[in-house]
Amino acid sequence: MDEKSVEFASLLASRLCHDLLSPIGALNNGIELLADEQDPEMRQRCLELLGESASASAAKLKFFRLAFGAAGGFEDQIDTREARSAIDGLLGTHGRVALDWLVADPVMSKPRMKVLLNLALIAADALVRGGKLTVGVETDEIVVRAEGERLVLDPELKTALLGKTGAEALTPRAAAAWLVHVLVRQGGGEVQISEPEENILVFGASF
Repeated sequence: MDEKSVEFASLLASRLCHDLLSPIGALNNGIELLADEQDPEMRQRCLELLGESASASAAKLKFFRLAFGAAGGFEDQIDTREARSAIDGLLGTHGRVALDWLVADPVMSKPRMKVLLNLALIAADALVRGGKLTVGVETDEIVVRAEGERLVLDPELKTALLGKTGAEALTPRAAAAWLVHVLVRQGGGEVQISEPEENILVFGASF
């Protein structure tokens, strides 16, 4: 592993820690409140909040394990139902973002799975007011479509997805986008991004 690989791994770790800080922090706060609270109803509410935070933490860990992790190597075939479950968990049960899953293939290679998951992560983040996330796979192409009232794609993420950002200039926020670029490039393909029109943003990755 060279120096650049170590630096990129640290960026991914920073992104993961940032996203886990909120639900784990809520767990810590809930435990502190529970220790001091005597009212039965409030204690029950604290327990409910603890359960929600624990579920959110577990869902994020499951997603990042598939999206960022390398357990088992990069040539393994992954059940696509795992990817759908991971995205469902990431989106949560509050209904802010609805998932439309259009993936018929029962398995995908791990590199392509990582591309799909990370594009879904970026697209979901772009739906700042919620909306609909559509994930589809056809032959050698992955398409992720975000549709919502307001779409915001950080220019840093766009340049990283298209490989226009130097590795030395990457930040933790753009780590997922850079990972997509690297994996697609290694697969001999390219990433396409549409301009947001009529509240729709489309990401494509061909291999």
